[in-house]
Amino acid sequence: MRPAASSARPALYTPAQRARRDATRWTLVQGLLAPAQFLVFAVSLILVLRYLWTGEGYGAATVSIVVKTGFLYAIMVTGAIWEKVVFGQYLFAPAFFWEDVFSFVVIALHTLYLWALLTGDVGPQGQMVIALAAYAAYVVNAGQFLWKLRQARLDQAAAA
Repeated sequence: MRPAASSARPALYTPAQRARRDATRWTLVQGLLAPAQFLVFAVSLILVLRYLWTGEGYGAATVSIVVKTGFLYAIMVTGAIWEKVVFGQYLFAPAFFWEDVFSFVVIALHTLYLWALLTGDVGPQGQMVIALAAYAAYVVNAGQFLWKLRQARLDQAAAA
């Protein structure tokens, strides 16, 4: 009979990494940017859907997507700095590897939207569809990060 496989996963942070995470201002920056980005996303999603349903509000939807993309770029840059401080590398630290990989999918889709907007090679309907694809990817990525936040809290509770 084989021994049962361990269901325990390694802790998300070592004690030293947790101390660096708790000491850096970049944790606060991420903690402020993430909900702000989500709020911008929620408003923008409503504006994009409104445009797709009614054909009205293209300008407002466009501005909202550009603002959402700005928040995404800001959170990605500051997140890379946070990762460097906590884990010693700017991206793809083992604890957040798949979140970082999917973040690049999200960034690529948002950047594709900007390209479509700036070049005019894709019409307004197509631009909004690209934005919706970017937003769907963002929701998946946000879920990944929320799951990691939960893991960190469970780790902290287990350590206490």
